Amino acid sequence: MDSKDIRREQALEYHAQGKPGKIEVIPTKEAKTQRDLSLAYSPGVAEPCKEIAKNPEDVYKYTAKGNLVAVISNGTAVLGLGDIGPEAGKPVMEGKGVLFKIFADIDVFDIEINEKDPVKFVEIVKALEPTFGGINLEDIKAPECFYIEQELKKKMNIPVMHDDQHGTAIISAAALLNAVELQKKKIEKIKVVVNGAGAAAISCIKLYIAVGVKKENVKVFDSKGLIHNGRTDLDEQKKEFAIKAKDMTLAEGLKDADVFIGLSKGNVVSKEMIKSMAKNPIVFAMANPDPEISYEDAVEARKDVIMATGRSDFPNQVNNVLGFPYIFRGALDVRATTINDEMKLAAVKALAEMAKTPVPDIVTLAYNLKNLSFGPEYIIPKPVDPRLISIVAPAVAKAAIESGVAKNPIQNWDAYKVQLNKRLGLDNQLIRAISNKARKDPKRLVFAEADNDKILKAASIIYDEGIAYPILLGTEKKIRKIAEEHNIDLTDIPIIDPRDEQFDSKRELYGELFFAKRQRKGYNHYESIKIMKERNHFGCMMVETGDADAMISGLKRNYAEAIRPALQIIGIEDGVKRIAGMYLLSTQKGPIFLADTTINFNPTAEELADIALLVAKEVRSFNIVPRIAMLSYSNFGSSNSEEARLVAKATKILKEKNPSLIVDGEMQGTLAFNKEILKENYPFSSLIDEDVNVLIFPNLTAGNVAYNLLKELGGADAIGPILLGLKKPVHVLQLGSSVRNIINMANIAVVDAQVKCKSDTNKEAEKANWWKQLKRRKKHLK
Repeated sequence: MDSKDIRREQALEYHAQGKPGKIEVIPTKEAKTQRDLSLAYSPGVAEPCKEIAKNPEDVYKYTAKGNLVAVISNGTAVLGLGDIGPEAGKPVMEGKGVLFKIFADIDVFDIEINEKDPVKFVEIVKALEPTFGGINLEDIKAPECFYIEQELKKKMNIPVMHDDQHGTAIISAAALLNAVELQKKKIEKIKVVVNGAGAAAISCIKLYIAVGVKKENVKVFDSKGLIHNGRTDLDEQKKEFAIKAKDMTLAEGLKDADVFIGLSKGNVVSKEMIKSMAKNPIVFAMANPDPEISYEDAVEARKDVIMATGRSDFPNQVNNVLGFPYIFRGALDVRATTINDEMKLAAVKALAEMAKTPVPDIVTLAYNLKNLSFGPEYIIPKPVDPRLISIVAPAVAKAAIESGVAKNPIQNWDAYKVQLNKRLGLDNQLIRAISNKARKDPKRLVFAEADNDKILKAASIIYDEGIAYPILLGTEKKIRKIAEEHNIDLTDIPIIDPRDEQFDSKRELYGELFFAKRQRKGYNHYESIKIMKERNHFGCMMVETGDADAMISGLKRNYAEAIRPALQIIGIEDGVKRIAGMYLLSTQKGPIFLADTTINFNPTAEELADIALLVAKEVRSFNIVPRIAMLSYSNFGSSNSEEARLVAKATKILKEKNPSLIVDGEMQGTLAFNKEILKENYPFSSLIDEDVNVLIFPNLTAGNVAYNLLKELGGADAIGPILLGLKKPVHVLQLGSSVRNIINMANIAVVDAQVKCKSDTNKEAEKANWWKQLKRRKKHLK
């Protein structure tokens, strides 16, 4: 997402809400009873202390050191903000800690040091070695950062890496290897122009040379021009790349060059400069947020160009998150004493090779693509690819072992990869994938209850992020007042009051259509027209007639009352006998889908089977294979009660209707997730060695209670309820839904609409107009 799309108020609210900041410490051991506390602290804690005193390496056995990284900064070069100090840099360091955790399950303490003297800084960090398994240096200005990293690597026996230097180098080097291959060039012959000579640029050049680029083929430009040996203002780092040449402009340097590497500032390269490059040029314009030349301008100037940027909204994003979490993961897992060149090169090659392998469905889902394969628009993996941890981390670990810096070599690589995959569920990847897919093809989304600050906040964010085009229903004066009171910008977001006389003709049209549907089902002509003043009915009719693509309601009203208009106006899908409600829970085991949690009170066996089929269809739409546990208090006939027999019968019906479905039951919830008990006691089960991701409950009471308990006590993030079985997307929020949940539901609704609503010429024209408005609004924000 473009940084320009983030509002100041949203960013501040995000950091301040609940517990301030973004990270906390959670105990990994039980600490509930007096005995637990006596083991965690005095007197029990003395025993591991004595063991570590005898053998210092046991610190990895008895403490968190082996999975703990320090993110350390003095705040002298924070993002594009410059020297803002250690306190002001702390939110960035916390954010880096979040990335370490969600991508590689590495724990982080962020440490902000109030010291600019590089010698003193080194001494402070060196003294922290007993605490941490690794050190990630962050946002330290050049040239001090070179000295600091170099000295710490010499003095410390744990991995140390300045990610600002090496992260971009590693990712872009992988991209360069693949781009050179696709452009049918030889890496030892390519002529490279680098614009920028800061820490990242210098590290990039060194790594490019390590992968085969000839030093004499590299021209480097800084803010004062070409770095050549006639200049007297160069520091030691720049002198290494000074060439014998007269001064020249960047435009002159780019003539006949094969590769442009931009690590400078935006909009310094023109179309003419790209046109002057050699055949099949490679352009990596990595300045953020504005690249040295825009993606559109580069590909317009040269159809044969391979282009990469630092942005997520164009192909080939050079993103450091592809590197640092997995480099440290591999280094920690073998207790490497350093991060050496061999390990960095291993990460480069692993990333380059990974781009050539088939892409998982969850990645194509995230980018709304039918296919994604190695080529000019895919030269490096996507950050949402779940394979990164099990490909890059082992490559780094192997390099550490082979180069002699690993103190704890891995013996079983297959088991290690399984362990890596278990560290992270697919929850984060799935939610990000759904959000990315929504942004690829936004839809018109009606909010039927727009006179609410949560709805308005969510609508503003949804519009800014390009997820959907919100349409707000309600009294305009009231909505504007709420927006003003909460400082919510509704610029370019339409507000429709169904009761307003300007919509008389629309109400009449909708009412006639409604009467045609309901004239023999309790509604007369007058009532049909009148009911269109009610926002849920009006909104549903907008979706039904194609004036909108999806609707969200239910925040302030009874669930059944909110669903009724959707059933009356839109109706259920062909072949579907009843609708159902499903929740998606994000857990460490990955996404878990629960049904029915909101609609059907006491389904029959046939109805329960139909509900399971609806859920399976929805789960497949997320490119996930459904693995279904049919839940009961009985295990495979252990109880002969009517309730247990009903679930067993439903399971039998399911298998008959869809023999390829991975499903079993009836079973208790424990068996669904405890493979050992299942295998030992019920070896015949079709869920042996399967990771269950769908739970079908015997009735509404069980499903709803379980969902609420898991959400409140289990700490799982919930998305829902997702309404299944309607012809067009209408979703009903739970009472009291948070802004985050409303946004999540909007993502679901848009993805649902992408499947169910076919586009037409008028809609595409309307969409283009929306985008013009959005761009105008973003300029206003900027």
